[in-house]
Amino acid sequence: MERIKGYYPYLAGISMASIFGFSFMFTAMGLEVASPLELISYRFLLASIVITLLWAFGVIKLNYRGKDVKPLLLLSLAEPFIYFVFETYGIKYTSSSLSGLMIALIPVAVTILAVIFLNERPSLYQLLFILLSVAGVIFIIFMTGSEGGKSSLLGFLFLLGAVLSAAFYTILARKFSSVFSPIEITFVMMWFGAISFNILNLIEKVIRGDSLSSYFSSVANYKVLIPVLYLGILSSIVAYFLNNYALSKLPASQASVFANLTTVISIIAGVTIRHEVFYWYHVVGAIMILIGVWGTNYFGKAYEVKALSEEIH
Repeated sequence: MERIKGYYPYLAGISMASIFGFSFMFTAMGLEVASPLELISYRFLLASIVITLLWAFGVIKLNYRGKDVKPLLLLSLAEPFIYFVFETYGIKYTSSSLSGLMIALIPVAVTILAVIFLNERPSLYQLLFILLSVAGVIFIIFMTGSEGGKSSLLGFLFLLGAVLSAAFYTILARKFSSVFSPIEITFVMMWFGAISFNILNLIEKVIRGDSLSSYFSSVANYKVLIPVLYLGILSSIVAYFLNNYALSKLPASQASVFANLTTVISIIAGVTIRHEVFYWYHVVGAIMILIGVWGTNYFGKAYEVKALSEEIH
């Protein structure tokens, strides 16, 4: 049984990547009707309500007694708040190719920051497999080609901010996992996102002169309602809980690599559901990503066993 439990963090990482992979399809659907800020605010509002109901009915347990929650506010500022603002507007001002390329750099940023802040020393083999996984994402993006004409320095800076904020979130979640449970971290993240994004959405509507009585009018459209349900419950509560759980059990450099599986899942979703063409370089890139994820975790385990053996002796 203990051996089976040892695989839980890896199953959590794969499940998280699968949920996030399909989220792009639902996000695209929602943006056909709602603005980016509307979609994000509805998503986190629903997530905060659902996770509160789960707590109220005893499905989840929360215990903040005697704990300083200020670090969780800092974590939540990094992600979801800063990350989603930078990612959304970064994609708006650049091509999807450049956006994917920049977001793929998150594991590299995490590995570097983990060395600085967590004293985690990945082995040479781990570093090589991390680079292989990232190279797979980059290969797919470059072979797909740029959409042309959308890239800008401003968009590049937004995406760089998204990469850094996601990396800091990963480091902070790993660091604070010894004090807070994954669900306690997720709970604060959802409410922080709900409050901050809805305040921004309200401000935007006031500036535009929109009637506040129609604040939720776009949710009546199924193209917004379905994405909000998926993004609010699965992508926000479930996926972030799985991610926080994986970060509580695995070194940050290992857990972050699962994010690259999102690219593979996105391709599968596009081919099977949206009937997009599947090119040969998608296969090659997907294989590189999968091997990279496997190698990072495999040699991560071997590295931990070796370190433990050296401590014993």
